[in-house]
Amino acid sequence: MELIVIIYILLFIIFGLITFSILQLKLAGIKVKDFWSFIQANQMLDKLYAFSKRYIKMSPQEQIIFLSEAEKVFNAFDKIPEMIWEEEYRKYSQVVETYKNIRLDRWNSDNIGHNK
Repeated sequence: MELIVIIYILLFIIFGLITFSILQLKLAGIKVKDFWSFIQANQMLDKLYAFSKRYIKMSPQEQIIFLSEAEKVFNAFDKIPEMIWEEEYRKYSQVVETYKNIRLDRWNSDNIGHNK
């Protein structure tokens, strides 16, 4: 009987913590879905950051994948206030810089191909 009471108390505490977390997100003006997308995008940011260090060696297919994944990360990060992800700013900036470089390189190669 005591074990059941302890389990109920623990479940109540867990439920209370989850509710408190959701309320904190709502008070900050963040939707739970957007925050979950941010968590997933944060994991992808780490992978993109590693790729961004070697973007010159990327094949055209890898560049396209990088661009599409980076856009997903940018969309997720745009929905969250910067003060929450300021620790990841260095990685985010590097990915943005690589994104711009790849877009510029692809644009230049497309224009050179069209001018011939």
